[in-house]
Amino acid sequence: MTLSEIIHDDHVVPELAATNRWEAIDELVDKLVECHAIAATDREAILDVVKKRETSMSTGIGFGIGIPHASTDLIDEVVGALGRSKDGINFDALDNQPVNLVVLFLVPQGQFQKHLHTLANIAKRLHNRDFRKALEEAPDAAAMLEIIRQPAS
Repeated sequence: MTLSEIIHDDHVVPELAATNRWEAIDELVDKLVECHAIAATDREAILDVVKKRETSMSTGIGFGIGIPHASTDLIDEVVGALGRSKDGINFDALDNQPVNLVVLFLVPQGQFQKHLHTLANIAKRLHNRDFRKALEEAPDAAAMLEIIRQPAS
């Protein structure tokens, strides 16, 4: 799945308050709860599975990008949220640089191929310098969504 398929209208946080990866994950999971993409009763269990995955290896892949993700049986379809930090977040990234764009996504348990393809599609799209720059400079969530919905060049 692509970024535009999993990031819906109300799944964008244009200014994350987070200062580290754990707070960013909390904030994006809370966004998914707030817009009813995941059940409030599943919040803690989902946070646990995402943080467990993140503990095994940081999803800060460099270039100011973090892609925390996990599989869970608490959802029926892939869901995601996008957060932006203008100041940057300490994500223990591979390049030791702060992260400005965080895409959190969840995949239903057992859909390993979909999980890998989704991760690859998101990473590929975010590796485009012009795309990242456009997202970083967008004035608000609506503009960020518009950028995501444009076909990849």
